[in-house]
Amino acid sequence: MTGERPTSDPLHGDMSSEEFRRYGHQIVDWIADYLDQAGTYPVLSQVAPGSTRQALPQQPPQHGESMDAILEDFQRVVLPGVTHWNSPGFMAYFGITGSGPGILGEMLTSALNVNAMLWRTSPSATELEQLTLDWLRQMLGLPAPLFGVINDTASTGVLYALAAAREAIPHLYIRQKGMAGRHELPPLRLYCSQDTHSSVDKAAITLGIGQEGIRKISIDADFRMKPDELEQAILEDLAQGWLPFAVVATVGTTSTSSIDPIPRIADICERHQLWLHVDTSYAGTAAIIPEFRWILEGCERADSLIVNPHKWLFTPLDCSVLFTRRPDVLKAAFSLVPEYLRNNESATDEVPNLMDYGNALGRRFRALKLWMILRYFGQDGIIARLREHIRLARLLARWIDESPNFERMAPTPFSLVCFRAHPKGMDDLDELNALNERIMNTINARGRFFISHTRLNGAMTLRAAIGNLRTTEAEIREFWQQLQEYATI
Repeated sequence: MTGERPTSDPLHGDMSSEEFRRYGHQIVDWIADYLDQAGTYPVLSQVAPGSTRQALPQQPPQHGESMDAILEDFQRVVLPGVTHWNSPGFMAYFGITGSGPGILGEMLTSALNVNAMLWRTSPSATELEQLTLDWLRQMLGLPAPLFGVINDTASTGVLYALAAAREAIPHLYIRQKGMAGRHELPPLRLYCSQDTHSSVDKAAITLGIGQEGIRKISIDADFRMKPDELEQAILEDLAQGWLPFAVVATVGTTSTSSIDPIPRIADICERHQLWLHVDTSYAGTAAIIPEFRWILEGCERADSLIVNPHKWLFTPLDCSVLFTRRPDVLKAAFSLVPEYLRNNESATDEVPNLMDYGNALGRRFRALKLWMILRYFGQDGIIARLREHIRLARLLARWIDESPNFERMAPTPFSLVCFRAHPKGMDDLDELNALNERIMNTINARGRFFISHTRLNGAMTLRAAIGNLRTTEAEIREFWQQLQEYATI
């Protein structure tokens, strides 16, 4: 790298306002061009492992460098190593969008640089989060009262929800006494389906429940949890000395976007006094569409629920919402206020301190970008965009259904299509799995699209997740053409 920081800057100060303005305009122009041209980059980064690190100095800079040099290296070294989640060809995992109003909201959040741990450390950050999440609650058709907090990811939210579920068990005093070495403490049991997200396992590991404390319930032909098996498992565990305490159900599983039968699961939880947590991280957003409101039926009875605006609500990472009907229990699990954070405003429950509802003390002003997105697009605009993604997914699903060389592997209730190539006369599972893996790797290497996979009943299954604002029917048609071209490679 060459170029030192301009000597006109104060020796011990920040970047001058003139320099900030100059480079700020330059970066905003670059971002605008990037968003327009995101589809021209290879979606999946094509660099070799270690190439980014090896292209940069291995020691920290002794002297400050110019922004020109820094931005040059961003373009030359960093950008080639980026997988472009904002590309219209990104259809792996779940397609997402960092939208314009969300990006601008992130800029303002960084400029303000507030820590929303206490109400007093930034009243607007706390109150805007509560208002924005109540807007979201109303848009989803969920009843009041419902308390919400924004976390970085759903993995954090499920950890907090299960910690609250554990705290809700009477007479165990786990917060005070812990779990280690307590012979009188019965083993705790948590239930979820075979298709539940791996974050549930990680939460169980972190909370000391362990993987053996998770009982995974079978799924039906449409990849939904079987309620009858769930209740039978609870009864068996009670007879064997386990202490059931929580069930995690899903609306929109990661592999197939299937919808567990929430009302029946809620009935079971109420009968056995178990905490019900519902993961709607991806698909819950679809409930904003009036004709999809049914997908959250029964969720009003859940003790906690997660929806991720950073998945399908055009919000830049990281923005995951944890809703709960029982904020008092969540607070009881985590609230710990040292003397140096005590203040008069927090003496009553009239003012929430968001640090009380999770492990994190420091909290970014994440609500600002979501608030700006909801205002900029409005409900009508959001509904129209979500409907278009679902239309595109159904269009692709129809082409697959009509093709003699492809088959769908799961229903398509939302904007995720699960399928595989299955040419006529090729019925050996190993051959089909190898073919579909080659198709996926070839498409990803070509660079126009990026898709991921799952395994359903042993079959290598391709996933095309449509969720980016810039993905149009033209991209879906081109993707289908590539699939047909590679179906016999």
